[in-house]
Amino acid sequence: MTHSNQELAARAQKVLFQNYRTQPIALLRGEGSFVWDADGKKYLDCIGGIATVSLGHANKKLIAAAQAQLEQIWHASNLYYTEPQIRLAEHLTQRSFADRVFFCNSGAEANEGMIKLARHFHVVNGQPERVEILCMENSFHGRTMGALAATGQPKYQQGFGPLPGGFKFIKFGDVDALRANVGPHTCAVMLEPVQGEAGVLMPPKEFLPLVRELTTKYGALMLLDEVQGGMGRTGKLWCHEWFGVTPDVMSLAKGIAGGMPLGAILAKDHIAKVLTPGTHASTFGGNPIATAVACAVMEQLDDALLSQIQARGEQLSKGLAGLQQKNPKIAGERGMGLWRGLLLNEDLAGKAVGKARDLGLLVNGIGERILRIAPPLTIGAAEIDQCVEILGKALAE
Repeated sequence: MTHSNQELAARAQKVLFQNYRTQPIALLRGEGSFVWDADGKKYLDCIGGIATVSLGHANKKLIAAAQAQLEQIWHASNLYYTEPQIRLAEHLTQRSFADRVFFCNSGAEANEGMIKLARHFHVVNGQPERVEILCMENSFHGRTMGALAATGQPKYQQGFGPLPGGFKFIKFGDVDALRANVGPHTCAVMLEPVQGEAGVLMPPKEFLPLVRELTTKYGALMLLDEVQGGMGRTGKLWCHEWFGVTPDVMSLAKGIAGGMPLGAILAKDHIAKVLTPGTHASTFGGNPIATAVACAVMEQLDDALLSQIQARGEQLSKGLAGLQQKNPKIAGERGMGLWRGLLLNEDLAGKAVGKARDLGLLVNGIGERILRIAPPLTIGAAEIDQCVEILGKALAE
């Protein structure tokens, strides 16, 4: 049975909630850095499922891991141990600061659990009054109520109040505000090392080390949201490695299982131990198929691939900077590794996304003046050049 983009869009509009600005194509197949729509058109995918398709579409090793697990057991819940979940936790703890891992299904769930963990840590340690979590303006942590309350973008919060309390906001990167607002009353400081949904916004180099210094000084927790920036996206396994800091707790999702739904909270043992039986749970968290695929992701994210991500990221950065010299509509580019924001001087992001799609390239817009580029981490040099070339044409037109 064949379907067209138009037919599938019409069906979707009758039965799905209309809460997404879905583009007018239906993707049916993918391979490597490319996808094909229902009309048979091929696209270079430089948004990668919003930074989730970390090792490319139809990655053979990921398919093999999923198929092998499908033939064993699909789901068991956390009433029982499953081998892939344990193996993935071993991978993650061996390659990070953490001693223990909690699995869930998404970034929002991971951040929600991280907030609960931080609050409960102080309750267990005899300071239940320490509830204030210091967050950043323009941050994005998810759309569940706790994660939304920690998100520093009022447009996402409007119409959903009252939100949970106890969250305070300062400007991302403002060291004076940070010093003024962290103290003995602070439960935690929660932030993205690089702000993804703000348009791949980088902090000053001294900011994260100061968060670490102040939280340590006052016995607060440093909570890092690496949902978008972790899992090799920046050319190091963890984004915080670039800043020379070690958090107390970290959330992961997006690229962790190559596009399968999986989230995780990583923590040091003395923090993780406060979540005792009955305090937190997830029915599907650490599902055997998702964790088996994530193990295959971890095995492929070796030093060679991380070096390649850095090289392709530098190539992309130079290419985007070259476009700026040719087109006055472009204000600049920023980011790390294969996680870039192209900044525009005019409100053209929506039009640019549409024009690029017509020319066979998928990217996405953040607001009206930023294009986000987050391709599969396995993208090749020729494909980076193709991405830059099409973006140049789209913005010229």
